[in-house]
Amino acid sequence: MPTPAPSLRQSLRELRGAGVRPRSLDARALAALAANPGCRRRALLDGAGIDKGALARALGSPAAYGQSQFALVRGNSFEARVKADGGAELLRLVCERLVPGGPAPEADAVARPDLSAAGPEGRAARTALALREATAAGGWALLDHPMLALEVAGSPAYVEPDAVVVHPDGGWTVVEIKSFPMIDGAADAAKVGAAARQAAVYVLALEAVAGHVAARTGRPARVRDRVLLVCPKDFSNLPAGAAVDVRKQLATTRRQLGRLTRVEEIAAALPPGTTFDLRLADDGTTPTRPPEELTTAVDAVDAAYAPECLAACELAFHCRKRSRQEGAVTTLGRGVRGELGGLRTIEEVLAAAGGPGSPGCPDGPDDPGDPDDPAVAALRRAAALRAEALSGAAAVPAPRDGEPVCP
Repeated sequence: MPTPAPSLRQSLRELRGAGVRPRSLDARALAALAANPGCRRRALLDGAGIDKGALARALGSPAAYGQSQFALVRGNSFEARVKADGGAELLRLVCERLVPGGPAPEADAVARPDLSAAGPEGRAARTALALREATAAGGWALLDHPMLALEVAGSPAYVEPDAVVVHPDGGWTVVEIKSFPMIDGAADAAKVGAAARQAAVYVLALEAVAGHVAARTGRPARVRDRVLLVCPKDFSNLPAGAAVDVRKQLATTRRQLGRLTRVEEIAAALPPGTTFDLRLADDGTTPTRPPEELTTAVDAVDAAYAPECLAACELAFHCRKRSRQEGAVTTLGRGVRGELGGLRTIEEVLAAAGGPGSPGCPDGPDDPGDPDDPAVAALRRAAALRAEALSGAAAVPAPRDGEPVCP
């Protein structure tokens, strides 16, 4: 894993503020970042390790984003149950769902390496060594909460899957443990999709390690594109497993992360002296920097807001407010934005449709849009139909004989 150049590290340190420790990215954040690669604001803030939740609160636009404390406690309790007895139940589910017909390994035949080390860099190096040793040994191994490194927009990120299982044939399986239920063998499709996107980040990070391990050991090391999703069975606390194919999510994540503008390019375009330092008081939690200064710093980086951001980013409410103030059509959703072509603001849309803001209106612009543009033609047709309906010009058919008339 390449480390940032000294100049980039210094720039990111200045963006965070003196003495502020970087906030590490997790797979959930990386999956959300990959889903919106055009947002330079999130790419920079995440790459610099800035706490977006604290920044949103200081801006006066806190977001109710993240897991509840109850969900965290329940999830940790269920994960501990799944991994009890040295992960015997977890390995049974791996064999049952991913190696049909194969017997589960004996407890003493499974290596469980110690992955403790100092800092995320040390833990990532220790994980890579454990994977190499387990693959070379040609047996079963269970890695509990390994640390994996991944380069995102030129900056290193560290992700931590729930578990990785090494098979005797050199295959590696990612295990994702979730606390939402699996009822009658099926779970909520939206939640499974989110878990698959998160697992795809782990698979992507493991692929880089697999290449090095294969070169060092001479044995094939392959990251399986089917991950094991473990959830509570029905309404109990008993674990149930399902194999989830993440090839589609993996291809999308790889492509989207590759499209991200490098962090150093975004940082170089900022005005001199830009920083997101909250200047916390002595209590370590109360920001003392004026919100106006923070707003100026945040607005110096372009954002790509969409309604989906409300469920994936702590700064979503701030970005939505600014997007509405600018009249951007992105507030209506990516689908609408794509249908409107080159029309960027709601004012331009109204002008093209011939409604308020059109050349005939006192406050309208001079250019109503290209009439040959399919989006403009569709808007004008829709505006004409709406005007016809509201004016009552459309004839209302007379009631048929014997048909009751509404009062």
